[in-house]
Amino acid sequence: VQLVESGGGLVQPGGSLRLSCAASGFAFSNYAIGWARQGTGKGLEWVCHIFADGTTYYEDYVKGRFTISRDNAKNMVYLQMNSLKPENTAVYYCAIDYANKDHYGQGTQITVPS
Repeated sequence: VQLVESGGGLVQPGGSLRLSCAASGFAFSNYAIGWARQGTGKGLEWVCHIFADGTTYYEDYVKGRFTISRDNAKNMVYLQMNSLKPENTAVYYCAIDYANKDHYGQGTQITVPS
């Protein structure tokens, strides 16, 4: 399993970013895939995920601002992040539970200055 995130960066409060994750090494279209994040000095925190059928789940703190989507033809998952806040600053990881093991990419840093 390989997950490669991209699209992070510095964005001003209220701004938007779109993260991408390229997945390989498994039958992508058959699996739920999601995003987690880790702020500096904090634990890993779940953000959202999308099931194989396209059904989505969001943690309350991102509902209405973040949108997850997938392109099964390209083995890609995306996270559109709008109305970003300083508390959204973190490393964002693409994640999948495959063969009863959690897999994460290397992460991409999002920084929203206060």
